[in-house]
Amino acid sequence: MKQGFFTIKETTSKTRPDGKSYSCASCGLYQFVLSPRMEPFGKFQKRILNIGEAPGEMEDRKDRQWQGKVGQRLKMTYTKLGIDLFEDCLNINSINCRPTDKHGNNREPTPNEIACCRQKVLQVIQQYQPKVIILLGGSALQSIIGYRWRKNFGTISKWRGWTIPDRDFNAWICPTYHPSYIERAEGIEVNTVWEQDLKRAFNMIEQSLPVILDNEESHVEIIDDLEKMEIPKHGTIAIDYETTGLKPYATGHRIVCASIAVSEEHSYAFMMPSSKSGRERFIDILADKRIGKVAHNMKFEETWSTIRLKQSVKNWVWDTMLAAHVMDNRADISGLKFQTYVNFGVVDYSSSISSYLRSTQDNNANTMNKVLELVKSSKGKKELLTYCGMDSLFTYQLMKKQIGRIKP
Repeated sequence: MKQGFFTIKETTSKTRPDGKSYSCASCGLYQFVLSPRMEPFGKFQKRILNIGEAPGEMEDRKDRQWQGKVGQRLKMTYTKLGIDLFEDCLNINSINCRPTDKHGNNREPTPNEIACCRQKVLQVIQQYQPKVIILLGGSALQSIIGYRWRKNFGTISKWRGWTIPDRDFNAWICPTYHPSYIERAEGIEVNTVWEQDLKRAFNMIEQSLPVILDNEESHVEIIDDLEKMEIPKHGTIAIDYETTGLKPYATGHRIVCASIAVSEEHSYAFMMPSSKSGRERFIDILADKRIGKVAHNMKFEETWSTIRLKQSVKNWVWDTMLAAHVMDNRADISGLKFQTYVNFGVVDYSSSISSYLRSTQDNNANTMNKVLELVKSSKGKKELLTYCGMDSLFTYQLMKKQIGRIKP
C-alpha cells in the first residue's frame, strides 16, 4: 500500500446507531437483482476509475456497467476526448446492485445503500490504486467524499470541475455530472461544461500529484516567547486568529491565540499575551509597513486587530478568500477548509476542535463560543495552537498557488 493511502481500518464495515453493520446483508438489494454484487469492468490501461451511480436495467441483464443509453452517451463522449471507456478505464458504481422502486423502475440509491456498499468501493480503489478517479454524479460523490466531509457538503454543482489531489486515496479525484443528467438537460451549455470537466480530468493522467509537506503539524512551531519569531523584514506573512466569537465588540471577547506563517513550510503559533508589553512584538509586526500581510478573509483579522489590539494591520497584500471567489464565484466554495481540500487534498484537520469553535447561539453573531473551555487543558491548548498554525500555513500555501494562477 502506498504511503498516504487510506488504512485497512477505513475500508471495514462501519456500525450504525441501531447496532447493525453497513453490509450487503443489511442492504438486501442483492436478493432482487439478476446480477448481484456486480464486479468492476474494464482493462484499466490508463488507470482511470469511473464511479457511477448504480446499475440500470440493461446493466443488470448484462452484468456490466454502462450498457444502456446513458452508457452509450458516456462512451461516445470519452471517445471524442481520446479515452476508451472499457480499454482505458475501470468501471464501478456507488452501489453494485440495481436499485428499483415498487414498480420495478430504476431509482437513485439511498444514503444507507451507498453506505452499505462503500466498503466494496474502497476495496476496489485499494486493490487497483487508480491515478484518476472520476465521480459521475451525486451518489458517487457521496460514496467517496461524503463520509469524510462533515459540514456544508452541498451538491455535485459545488464539487464538479475540481481536480483534487486527494491524500487519502493518493489519486486525483475529479467530480462531474452523471451522464443521465446530461441526457435530460436542455441546451448545449451543460454538455460543454461536462466535456470541459472530463477533459480536465483526463489531463491529470500525466500529472504527478503535488509534492506535499510530510505531516503539517510538525511544521507548526508553538512558542511562548514572541521574540523567537524570525519574521522577514521585507517579505510576506500569513496571519490567523482564533477568537472567542465571530465579532469582537461584545464584552468579554478576545483573541485567544494567533499564528504567523513565514513560508509554505513554517508557521509560528502562540497564545495571545494578556499584557500590553507581552503583545508588543506582535503589534510591531502588524504595524510594520515593510511586511506584506495575507489572511483568509482579512476583514476578520483586521477588525479583531483594530478593536481588541488597538492596532490596524498595515500593508495587506492578499486575501485568499476573496481571490478564491474571484477565480470561481460558485457559492460555498471560498472557505479555507474547502480550498485546502480541493487544492492540497487535506480533507479534515479541524474535527477534533470544531465543536469548540461554534457559537452557542447560531443566530447571534456576538455570542461566545467554547474555545476558552478547550484551552483549560494543556492538550486542548496544543490542539488549538496546532490548528491555528495550520490555518496560517495553508493560507500561505494557497496564496502562493493563487498568485501563480492569476499572475503566471
